[in-house]
Amino acid sequence: MASWVVSECGLRPLPRIYPRPRTGISSAETSQLKFRALPLCKSGKAPSLWVSGGSRGREWGLRVSAPLMVGSVDEEFREGEAINGVSEMGLGKGYGDGGFDPGAPPPFRLAEIRAAIPKHCWVKDPWRSMSYVVRDVAVVFGLAAAAAYFNHWAVWPLYWFAQGTMFWALFVLGHDCGHGSFSSNRKLNSVVGHLLHSSILVPYHGWRISHRTHHQNHGHVENDESWHPLSEKIYRSLDTATRTLRFTLPFPMLAYPLYLWGRSPGKTGSHFDPNSDLFIPNERKDVITSTVCWSAMAALLVCLSFVMGPVQMLKLYGIPYWVSAVS
Repeated sequence: MASWVVSECGLRPLPRIYPRPRTGISSAETSQLKFRALPLCKSGKAPSLWVSGGSRGREWGLRVSAPLMVGSVDEEFREGEAINGVSEMGLGKGYGDGGFDPGAPPPFRLAEIRAAIPKHCWVKDPWRSMSYVVRDVAVVFGLAAAAAYFNHWAVWPLYWFAQGTMFWALFVLGHDCGHGSFSSNRKLNSVVGHLLHSSILVPYHGWRISHRTHHQNHGHVENDESWHPLSEKIYRSLDTATRTLRFTLPFPMLAYPLYLWGRSPGKTGSHFDPNSDLFIPNERKDVITSTVCWSAMAALLVCLSFVMGPVQMLKLYGIPYWVSAVS
C-alpha cells in the first residue's frame, strides 16, 4: 500500500536499512484482519477499503483508495540493480535484505579513494606552505598592532574574535607539520611546527604523538586519545574537583589546556612529561624539546606582562587564546 501511495506521488520509496520494529500488529493478528470493499462512488473513483483489527480491546480503521494489486516496498527495493557493489539507492550489498550492519566494511577501499584524488594534490610545496605561515603571522601581528593602537572598547571584541581565529589558523599549520603534509623535509616540519605551536602554548611533539594515536584508533571508545567518552563507573570515581573542572561551566571551555596537562579523565600522563605512557622511550627527547620550547614561550608572556601590564596582555593574548581553545 505504501509503495502505491509513494508511486502515485511521483517519489521513489525509501529503502529499509534498519530491522523491522517488533511493535505493532503481529503476524497472528494480521491473519485476523478483515477487508471489506465499499461500493464505487458515483464519481467513478476507485473503491475505498475499510480495515479493522480482530484483536480484543483495540479497533482501528483506515479509509484509503486502493488498486486491485500492489507491490511491497521491499520488492521494489530488491529490484534496484547493484553497480560496483552499490545499488541505485546508494547502499552497499546486504543493506535492505539483512538490515543495516554498522560493522560491515564499506563497498570501497582506501586505495580506491586515494586513486581518485588528482596527483597534483599529493605534491608537497614547501614554498607555498611557508607563504601561508608568513601571511598568517603577518595578520596576527597586524591585528595586535591595530587593537593596541585604537585601544577602544568597541574594537576589542572584534579583535578577540579575529585574533582567536588566527591563533587557530596557526594551530592548523602546525597540525599539517605534525602530519608531514607541510613539506617532505622532517626537520623543516619540526622547526616550523615548534614555532607555530609554541606560540599558542601547545607542546608540538607531545601533541603530534598523541594526535597520531588518535588517528590510529579513531572512534575507538577506549583507545582513542582525543575522543574519550566516560563510562558511568569512571565518572562516579572522579573526585569532586576533577568533576567540577571537567563538566561545570565555564571550566569545560578551558578543556583543551587541561587535556594537554592531564589527558582525558581515566587516563594518566601528560603531553609535557617524557615519561608518560603516551610516549615510547625513543620519543622522550622530542617531548623534552617541545616542553622546553613551550616553557620559553610561557616565560616570554610573563616578561611581556611585566612590560605591558597584565591587563593589556590579557586583552592582546589571553582572551584570543581562550577563543582559539574553545573553538
